[in-house]
Amino acid sequence: VHHHLASHAPPVDLNGGVIYHCGPVVAKQADGSWKVTAAGPTTSIREEPYQADIIGRYGIRVVMGKGGMGGKTLAGLKQHGAVYLNAIGGAAQFYARCIDRVDGVSLLEFGTPEAMWHLQLRDFPAIVTMDAHGNSLHKDLEQESGSRLEALAAPALPAVAEGA
Repeated sequence: VHHHLASHAPPVDLNGGVIYHCGPVVAKQADGSWKVTAAGPTTSIREEPYQADIIGRYGIRVVMGKGGMGGKTLAGLKQHGAVYLNAIGGAAQFYARCIDRVDGVSLLEFGTPEAMWHLQLRDFPAIVTMDAHGNSLHKDLEQESGSRLEALAAPALPAVAEGA
């Protein structure tokens, strides 16, 4: 959908909206409505080539997914006053219970998990890990972990270099 939105108008007004990186499991009900049975986050970095442009072009305020995103998206969040929320991987059935209703679906021709689902959420827990000030918990943790790993590995490196 992100690739599509890069060159086509969205089927609904996204201004002020939320994009949730999720490939939901849905079931069509007898009355024609949809029921979401699993709605866990998917890895967001796949949308890195498009996300910043989509935030700016369509006025997105919140992006949700798992794993965070890169520098281009972080700059887009800062420029447009948006945030990234990290949802918990492995909690798909829990998150499905946070969906009050499915208001519709667009771009179903891309397949059920890739379509654009219009969802109403309630009590959806997530953590702001990238903010509108340019802060990224993902980046901070990566740097801190790298420093700690380097410090932990330092005593072993001379022994490895000597062939011990």
